[in-house]
Amino acid sequence: MTVVTSGSRSRAMLPVAAVGLGALALTSLLALVDPHEPGHYPSCPTVALTGFFCAGCGTLRAMNSLTRLDLAGAWDMNPLFVLAAPFLVLAWFAWARRSWTGTPRRRAMPAWLAWGLLAVVLGFSVLRNVPALAPWLAP
Repeated sequence: MTVVTSGSRSRAMLPVAAVGLGALALTSLLALVDPHEPGHYPSCPTVALTGFFCAGCGTLRAMNSLTRLDLAGAWDMNPLFVLAAPFLVLAWFAWARRSWTGTPRRRAMPAWLAWGLLAVVLGFSVLRNVPALAPWLAP
């Protein structure tokens, strides 16, 4: 049985709170400063260097659309991010719960899952640069 003291709980919650506050601040910034207008944010370095879209291209615009509850607009910018966002939020809540209760993490992510996620991200990056698929996958 793990005993959670007030001091250890506070120390465990610091990184969780920092990530949560950082995400909230960035989401607020994206809600206030529209990335659809040129000049507000730097362009994607992958597009600037290679001319190809990466898996993250369009994520700022997708997040901006989500802050306005425009799911279709977000999907048009980056469907992979729209699918991943709920899992990222759930993962943060699971981390917060484990940190608050002092519950140790049960196991690491299985290797097959990590490789599968990498394959999905790389596959999405390749597919969104195929000209025939550009109307559906390009930002």
